[in-house]
Amino acid sequence: MRVPFTRPYYTGNEIVYMAEAMNNKKISGDGEFTKKVNTIIEQKYGAYKALFVTSGSAALDMAAILLDLQEGDEVIVPSYTFVSTANSIILRGAKPVFAEVNPNTMNVEPLDIQKKITSKTKAIWPVHYAGVGCDMDKIMEIANENDVWVVEDAAQGVNAKYKDKYLGTIGHIGCYSYHDTKNYTCGEGGHILINDPRLAERAEIVLEKGTDRKKFFRGEIDKYSWVDIGTSFLGSELLAAFLLAQLEQANQIQNRREYIFNKYYNAFKELEMNGIIKRPYIPEESNVNYHMFYIMLENKEHRNFLMKKLKDKGINSVFHYMPLHSSEMGVKMGYSANDLPITEEYAHRLLRMPLFVDMTDEEINYVIDKMMQISEDM
Repeated sequence: MRVPFTRPYYTGNEIVYMAEAMNNKKISGDGEFTKKVNTIIEQKYGAYKALFVTSGSAALDMAAILLDLQEGDEVIVPSYTFVSTANSIILRGAKPVFAEVNPNTMNVEPLDIQKKITSKTKAIWPVHYAGVGCDMDKIMEIANENDVWVVEDAAQGVNAKYKDKYLGTIGHIGCYSYHDTKNYTCGEGGHILINDPRLAERAEIVLEKGTDRKKFFRGEIDKYSWVDIGTSFLGSELLAAFLLAQLEQANQIQNRREYIFNKYYNAFKELEMNGIIKRPYIPEESNVNYHMFYIMLENKEHRNFLMKKLKDKGINSVFHYMPLHSSEMGVKMGYSANDLPITEEYAHRLLRMPLFVDMTDEEINYVIDKMMQISEDM
């Protein structure tokens, strides 16, 4: 048997809605389906304003523009994240200041954020790893005390909560991704969530290439013109139509992912008791979306051994991010591997297991059985 790491899931209505969008003769964006997916995010999740964009990276780029990041500004981010988180900061001329993770969750550690606040700090960008919420109470407390912005990189956190709030709606801005590796997908796409009303009007302008076009369409002005910077962030109607089918079944999709997660979690209890692996830790205040199931091995060598043995059995398990601070780009910025030893260590111990919605019980049990067999040699 061969088990891929992931496989996109289709509800069946994607093609129906996309055909409807084509029949509407409106596929360029900001049509019926764009409005529907924006409304879902605003009404279900509680965002003040949600804008559908071309990707999670685009949402981060928009956030950087809205906060007027510029040369001399610093933004505190975890090093253990995808490159888009840092790229959005660098593209505006600002500097990402990398912070340590909490090894229990791989989320940014508030105590290290506090240490790295300076007079140049303009924002904190927490990343909700694996759909597990960062310690947002503490992060917002630090932000408020130092008068800095908070942008939640919730690319992996759609439909997950921290306490009673959905991830992406707690900071001033939230960013979602619908890449085909995410729980809810349209291939490429994202949302920027504007939670601070002060940013809402400008967000519409930046979305529309720096024009006040939305005001024109609402009849608030008699013509639109170029009033600010911006670019083509707006996602197409075809992508929004595809996404609508996914969001309509968000809870069913999450329930299936939870089932697979729990099968792994319960099956691997013995391996954790024997000190071979460590299972994911979910804080009490987190209501997760089961974006991934990862395990921690004792060291990099054990991680690589297990990954190879699983591959030999046809199972595609993968590690995740290489820490940004020790990457080629990070070194150019003056960082080194010694700067964040916790991030460096745990990034090399982490291994992600296959988890996707239409994963069959046969595939799940095959992965578990092979894991148990291989563990006897570890």
